[in-house]
Amino acid sequence: MLTRIVLLSALAAAAWAQPAATKQVEIYGQKIYYQEAGAGPDLILLHGLGGDATNWAATLPAVAAKFHVLVPDQIGFGRSDKPMIDYRVATLVDFLDAFCKKVGVAKATLVGNSLGGWVAMDFALAHPDKVNRLVLVDSAGYSPKRIGGAPLTRELLLALNPTTIAGEKQLMSLVFFNKAFASDQFAEQALTAHLRKNDGYTIDRFIDSILRGEDVVDGKLGAIKAPTLVVWGREDALVPLANGKALAEDIPGAQSVILDSCGHVPQAECAAPFNAALLKYLAE
Repeated sequence: MLTRIVLLSALAAAAWAQPAATKQVEIYGQKIYYQEAGAGPDLILLHGLGGDATNWAATLPAVAAKFHVLVPDQIGFGRSDKPMIDYRVATLVDFLDAFCKKVGVAKATLVGNSLGGWVAMDFALAHPDKVNRLVLVDSAGYSPKRIGGAPLTRELLLALNPTTIAGEKQLMSLVFFNKAFASDQFAEQALTAHLRKNDGYTIDRFIDSILRGEDVVDGKLGAIKAPTLVVWGREDALVPLANGKALAEDIPGAQSVILDSCGHVPQAECAAPFNAALLKYLAE
């Protein structure tokens, strides 16, 4: 199951410790915005459903000291263009490939959260020669069958695209372990951000794609050759830990790190231990 992540300025208050430039490129006639910082090996951070580059506000400064970091607003999200198309993971994979060509990245380490992790896996399967390493953070991508879950319904998935304060509170209670993020005030800010970014249509089309069973990774992950780290919040109520354990089993040689008292967005809710685990892995 995916999540629409809304990480507001309260979570991004640290800002970019190392100056990050905001840039844009045109891909398939669409403007794609991205953050860029640092120098060294290429590293791309991929946000989840309803997210944008700010989801990685606490991560970018930590990795930019040693890496050339690119953080795009994926097509349909954030400040990037939002064409009215039938969005699916394969769409984001194609845009990521074109983005890498446009900015001159031949091979990169991909770090993806939720939907971003799904994109990273499918990209690694489609373009194995273009991936150095994978870091999958509470990643979506399996069908419910893989972990013995119940079939998904549209009613259930619509919780990922709330249009009321009550709906936002419900979603935030699933995204974050810290229930302070399910307060009325935070829900109001989250709904405001959601409406301002105007990504409701994108999310709804992704819901349709999920229900059609498109681009799932079931039975495919044995083909991943890139060294992989699986990072999971133990209390993730959206994509449960069972998914993370299955990923670690299915991807050859994958390592795993489980973060306690942490929900679906460890890079924000548990930034310090997440960054420590990420940097340790990247230094190996």
